[in-house]
Amino acid sequence: MSGRVAVLGVDPGTIVTGFGALSCQDGAIEVLGWGHVKTSPRSAICDRLARIHEETVRQIAQHRPDIVAVENVFQAKNVRSALLLGHARGVAILAAAQAGLPVCEYAPREVKRSVVGVGSASKTQVASMVHRLLGIDVEGLREDETDALAVALCHIHKSRGERQDDR
Repeated sequence: MSGRVAVLGVDPGTIVTGFGALSCQDGAIEVLGWGHVKTSPRSAICDRLARIHEETVRQIAQHRPDIVAVENVFQAKNVRSALLLGHARGVAILAAAQAGLPVCEYAPREVKRSVVGVGSASKTQVASMVHRLLGIDVEGLREDETDALAVALCHIHKSRGERQDDR
């Protein structure tokens, strides 16, 4: 990866969507910020999706990424949950497209393998490596924010050609 590249990582969800923004220049990674949008499960899905879209647009405006990295749907409790998660991913991808930004998608195992070195890593292991690699205190971060930072890290690692073997 040459030059400065800013990445907005997105961990989509219909209740909580996490965001994590990083930049990388000359191999040095800088944390630009993180955040989340929380919606009420009692709200209509169209209202929840509108809020996720609005916040994604706001995160893009705030961090001015060159690319948006989104976690793929891997598993869900049931088919309905998978479909709803797909909707959340869709509005995040729509916000990126409206801003003229490319989108890269990564499976959860790929994110874990890139950040931790093991595709079956736990959420705790991912958070620990995000802390270690980025030098930030993850204690106050939501799991969704940590996961979004991991998605952004995965994109940076993949862009550099750093590939981890699944152990």
